[in-house]
Amino acid sequence: MPQASVAGAVLAAKEGIPVILVGDAEVLKPELAKHQFELPIHHSSDVITMDDHAGDVRKRKGSSIMQAMQLVKDSQAAAAVSMGHSGATMAAALLVLGRIKGVDRPAILATIPSRAGFVALLDVGANADCRAAYLQQFAVMGTVYARAFFGKMQPTVGLMSIGEEEHKGNELTKEAHELLNKTPNINFFGNVEGRDLLKGSSDVMVTDGFTGNVILKLAEGEAKELFGWIRAALVGGSWLTKIGAALVKPALRSVAAKLDPSEYGAQPLLGVKGYAFIGHGSSDAKAVLSALRTARRSVEAQLLEKIAAGMAELPKAMVTG
Repeated sequence: MPQASVAGAVLAAKEGIPVILVGDAEVLKPELAKHQFELPIHHSSDVITMDDHAGDVRKRKGSSIMQAMQLVKDSQAAAAVSMGHSGATMAAALLVLGRIKGVDRPAILATIPSRAGFVALLDVGANADCRAAYLQQFAVMGTVYARAFFGKMQPTVGLMSIGEEEHKGNELTKEAHELLNKTPNINFFGNVEGRDLLKGSSDVMVTDGFTGNVILKLAEGEAKELFGWIRAALVGGSWLTKIGAALVKPALRSVAAKLDPSEYGAQPLLGVKGYAFIGHGSSDAKAVLSALRTARRSVEAQLLEKIAAGMAELPKAMVTG
């Protein structure tokens, strides 16, 4: 349903972010009317639903996600933000925008809050099966992202494995470790483990999309459940506990905000020749607003151009693994 997307788009427009709504005009116009606000609409009556297959975009060029990507390719929009089918969004981006030179597989990056600030984790779902060269490319793209968004001039790159020693891991991680050690213009930290993610042992952590997606969903689910446990313990306790709860509530609220996925809105798809962002299908207006803010910030930081420059610096022999 478009309610949250329209509400978030209106909030963004009121902040000065220009937004084009892509979808069925007959559905979007009544939603806009509720906010007594006008936004340009690019009509598309065809929508890829969550029940559709990602590959359907190839034969449905008139679908809203394909139209959104086409607007980016035609320079009518700076970025495409989708709060719908993630697989369809990736497929549409690849079909319409194509890949940056030197990128074999685009990656989805998730920003994870940690003790040290934030960690850029990639890939979190675009590539279930990977080669070592893909992880190398993820490291380069993640490094560029961390410089632009975290303000780290020399961000460290960690390789997710089952042990810190370089001989630990499966064949993929062992081969990737050797390759990352030789990669120019990245600050390779070495192997990291799952427990290092929230510690912030490195600024960028690379892994295959299968592992990354499991880590992301686990982190999001654990944060939600943890705060549920804390809330239940504080509310259901004695009068003394309830007084304590009132005192710690402001501090807990700030922590909850840091762990709230809606604070970040959408995850960038790095490696395609255009700005594309993927959000949760269940996002609220706040998450949509955050996603549009992230898209604008990425464009202003010239993230695309910087990733292309970073990939161009890799020796050709190292990007064809």
